[in-house]
Amino acid sequence: MNPHTKLISYLSLLLGTTITISSNHWMMAWTGLEINTLAIIPLISKSHHPRAIEATIKYFLVQATASTLMLFSSMTNAWFTGQWDITQLTHPTSCLLLTAAIAMKLGLVPFHFWFPEVLQGSPMATALLLATMMKFPPITILFMTSHTLNPLLLTSMAIASAALGGWMGLNQTQIRKILAFSSISHLGWMAIIIIYSPKLTLLTFYLYSLMTITTFLTLNTTKTLKLSTMMTSWAKTPMLNATLMLTLLSLAGLPPLTGFLPKWLIIQELTKQEMTVMATIITMLSLLGLFFYLRLAYHSTITLPPNPTNHMKQWHIHKPTAPQIAIFTSLSTLLLPLSPMILTTT
Repeated sequence: MNPHTKLISYLSLLLGTTITISSNHWMMAWTGLEINTLAIIPLISKSHHPRAIEATIKYFLVQATASTLMLFSSMTNAWFTGQWDITQLTHPTSCLLLTAAIAMKLGLVPFHFWFPEVLQGSPMATALLLATMMKFPPITILFMTSHTLNPLLLTSMAIASAALGGWMGLNQTQIRKILAFSSISHLGWMAIIIIYSPKLTLLTFYLYSLMTITTFLTLNTTKTLKLSTMMTSWAKTPMLNATLMLTLLSLAGLPPLTGFLPKWLIIQELTKQEMTVMATIITMLSLLGLFFYLRLAYHSTITLPPNPTNHMKQWHIHKPTAPQIAIFTSLSTLLLPLSPMILTTT
């Protein structure tokens, strides 16, 4: 891919995200989301593989539909209330339409169908952007409108996302699809709490992004795309695979790793809101996700190939991403003791 094209795409992504998260007017937020969609398309389709082209078309159609719905929602609200301010979304029909549009943009159930396919057809670096940065603007819009959204609808979508994300990830062998279903499951945790504690949703998203960035950078370094190649990577980079195992267990939410913090706080907040049944259901559903994270961890560290490759072990990787992996791995596994300080900032 031409370096200038790549630079323009990345700068446009930054511009679109910045416009959306800093705007108060619906038209500006919509413009930022459209810039984001158009900027990511060349990055998805740059390999010119039929699967990548298919992923690009699916992504474009879904995002265009979601943007249209969002625009229609804001126009309906402006028609009835005379308000274009994002925080003044008060019309019930507009609230329902906006929830559907944002769910489509994020990949929440029942609008999740495009996300695993698009991630599978994208290069690893673009898949990382789709799983983290591209979700930030829609979550910001949800954050700003959380006080007017329908609690029953969001809770239903959240429980369905946690269930389907865990259930569909069980039988996958392609790592990008596993991480896509992991993302859907985590979005369920974010959606269930956004009405009651919007700042906690943002904290969950930040920590999820941190752990996902670590996982994608590690997999990109070891050139691992499916479980069978993950088994052979231990013979080449044992230290990197050991840290990958810790990151995956952190994504699963096991104490004393960083990933336990958001789940613990969400369960606590749901209990305070007298939603003990929902807290119990979503906690039980997270066990499905724990299974496939343990499966990934098992393949990355414990399983050895039947015919070991004659390859010198690399204890130090000489790659430009090595310092970033070290920093992100430390953050995605060791932040739990700092939880009191993190809570004071939120």
